[in-house]
Formats: sequence, C-alpha cells, structure tokens
Amino acid sequence: MELRQLEYFAAICKVMHFSRAAESLCTTQSNLSQQIKFLENELGLPLFDRIGKRIALTEAGQILLEHCRKIFEHIDNAKGAITDLKRMENGRLDIGILPGDGDLLFDTLLVNFHLVYPKLSIQVTETVNVYEQVVDGIRDLGVTTVPSNPDDRIAIIPLFHEEFALAIHSDHPLAKSKAIPFERLEQLKMILFGPEHQITKVFHACCQETGIAVHNPIVTSTLSTLLSLVEQGIGASILPRMLLDYLNRGHISAVTLLHPTPSQDICIMYRKDKFMGQGAKVFIAELQSFIQGVTERSSRAPG
Repeated sequence: MELRQLEYFAAICKVMHFSRAAESLCTTQSNLSQQIKFLENELGLPLFDRIGKRIALTEAGQILLEHCRKIFEHIDNAKGAITDLKRMENGRLDIGILPGDGDLLFDTLLVNFHLVYPKLSIQVTETVNVYEQVVDGIRDLGVTTVPSNPDDRIAIIPLFHEEFALAIHSDHPLAKSKAIPFERLEQLKMILFGPEHQITKVFHACCQETGIAVHNPIVTSTLSTLLSLVEQGIGASILPRMLLDYLNRGHISAVTLLHPTPSQDICIMYRKDKFMGQGAKVFIAELQSFIQGVTERSSRAPG
C-alpha cells in the first residue's frame, strides 16, 4: 500500500467521480483506475460499488477513508512539527492569562524566554475569558483556573494551588497576626479589583460563605494602584500569597486568612486537536520550571 494510492483514493472520495478526480490530480483516468485496482487487490475487497456511471463507497471503502484521514492528519502534523522545529525562532505564540497574573507569572519569565528565543513572537493577553478563547482556538495556550467541566478537546496541565492572603500595611495592628478569621475583613476598608476579576470573584464567594458584607470598597483596575493604596495605609486587599512573597514589598505584610482560606487551582490549557508548535511546548516546560522555582522561594519565605 503506497501513500500515493491513498491520496488517489481520497481524491475520488472527495468528488465521487473518477474522471474529475483524475483531472484534479493531473493524471489520466486509466492510471487512477489502475492504482485503485492495485489497492483493492492488495486489500482483497472492493472499495467502490460501480452502479452504472455512479460510484459509492463499500463498507471496506468507508473504513479505509476513515483511516486515510487520520494518516494524512498525522503526516501534516509531522511536517508541521519538523518545519516548526527548524523555524522555531520565527514562530508565533498567543497566550491568554487572567488579569493580574502577568505580574506573577509572566513579566520575569517573558524576559528570560525572549533572551533565549529572541525571534519567537509571543503575545500575552489578559482576559477574563481565557478558557472560552482557548476552546474557540483564539489562543494557543491559556493560564487560568481549572474548569469544573472542561471540553473534551481541552488538555489541562495543573500548575499550582494558589492561596490568597490579606495584604495590609506593615504598621497596621493586624499585620502582626500570623492568621485571622476571614470575617475580620468586614471591619477593614477593602481595596478590590472590578467584579469581573477572578480575585474579586473568589473574595465575594468567601464573603457569601461567611455571611459578611464589605461596604464601599475602593475599586481599581490595576495591581500597581492597589499596591500603592495598601502601602499608603489607605486600605487592605486580598492577593495571592505567592505574588506577595514574590513582590516582597517592604511596607506590605501578608496575613493568612482562615475559615475559609480563599484559594483556587491554576492550570495551563490548550486544544488537544490543534497543532502545538515547538515554541508552545518549550514555553510550557519553562513555565512549569518557573512556577516550581517561585513556589520553592515562597515556601521558604518567613511568616
């Protein structure tokens, strides 16, 4: 069985006509018919039912066509992977992340990655719709919370379990506490991101669980503004403990929250049925290594 014979067979199946298939393949109808006859003789079963001037696939033909599609898909993926390996530095990688994650996961990582692969174009977009955009094929990779009921086409690689802590000015009385009940936040002036932000969603879920209400919070859209307000002692916030340890801002203390401890699981995801370039594979490995390093530093941090 030759690849050319399978290509001829697939071309006929596409138009269900020998002469039109021969024309599209730039060969003669007699040569096409001969190659199909060779294929049928090798398989021991007819691939087409000839009904007058019309043809139809036999059961054997239907089975072969299904496998042909998989064979051609594997061949295309192999060609793409080899080409991508040779030209990785000229490739393009589109990544979706949750708002705010760039400060923890990507700023330093992207700088280091760019130094190694300066010609690989990387686009990182902050969006609350990471999962949906990966499913729709808009993003090559997505870094987001683990979905509860993922699409079958989505591959999920767990990255880390993220706990949130109270970010408060180091001179505040609560800053000396190792841990406080979550309900104590009701007594503080809170600084929050907008309602669409994942951290705010986690915060409100915990408020609902504990039955507390936070009135008149200060709302900002940027991490830099939020940190500045906390550093000035204007209010407090909740942020990933890993982020607070990583930023190591001198005037901000991180206090553990209990009953509940706000948390979420973060993963990297991609479409299993979409070709993944070498650049994406290398980036996933680099991200996993980077996260491991940040996690180890965070676990050694005092407090």
